[in-house]
Amino acid sequence: MSVKDVVKNSVYEALGGGTGMTAGTVIFILAIACLAGIYIFFVYKLSGKSAFYSKDINITICGMPVIVAAIMVAMQSNLLVSLGMVGALSIVRFRNAVKNPVDLLYLFWSISVGIIVGVGLHTLAVVLSAVMTLLLFVLDLIPNAKAPELLVLRGAFGGIDFAQLYGELGKHCKYYKEKARSVRNEEAEIIIEIRTKEKDALLRGLESLGEFSQVNWISHDGECRI
Repeated sequence: MSVKDVVKNSVYEALGGGTGMTAGTVIFILAIACLAGIYIFFVYKLSGKSAFYSKDINITICGMPVIVAAIMVAMQSNLLVSLGMVGALSIVRFRNAVKNPVDLLYLFWSISVGIIVGVGLHTLAVVLSAVMTLLLFVLDLIPNAKAPELLVLRGAFGGIDFAQLYGELGKHCKYYKEKARSVRNEEAEIIIEIRTKEKDALLRGLESLGEFSQVNWISHDGECRI
């Protein structure tokens, strides 16, 4: 048998299928991928922020390793299937709005585990999952400084003494900065960004001025770096 015949036979075997992967091996790979998906499911559920948590996204993350591992098994077993998979995946576009950028991290983690398990590197998948879990929980423990709060004041424009207003803010706030000022029908609205631990004292001081018809204190769950 010539070299040409050997190459031809090997190509025919690849086209017709087979790396000789048994049914037991395939089931084992898919079982490991399923366990990895369930593990990522619970990590996402425990570490994800409640405001952005979506069960649909979590189920997608859970099922992704199984699907990707099955694709990897199919691509290893048959050359025609692998070419078809590449062609199909290259023309399909998935568009879905992701509310939280961290969801992308979980999706890439899920896809990566599926690829790694699909090619038989189970130890690497376990190590990757352990490192990612540790990294996510450690970074989540690092606190962020609380974002400044907003003070919204409304009153007659001609009756506001800004010197007294800023004097009162200076007594009770360690930081304040006017962010907006608007006047409509002789009524002024002032928005001031503040940082203070003397909320009640500041509100009483603003009320004692008698210059404002409405005082609103607004806080939010935003985060700042410093």
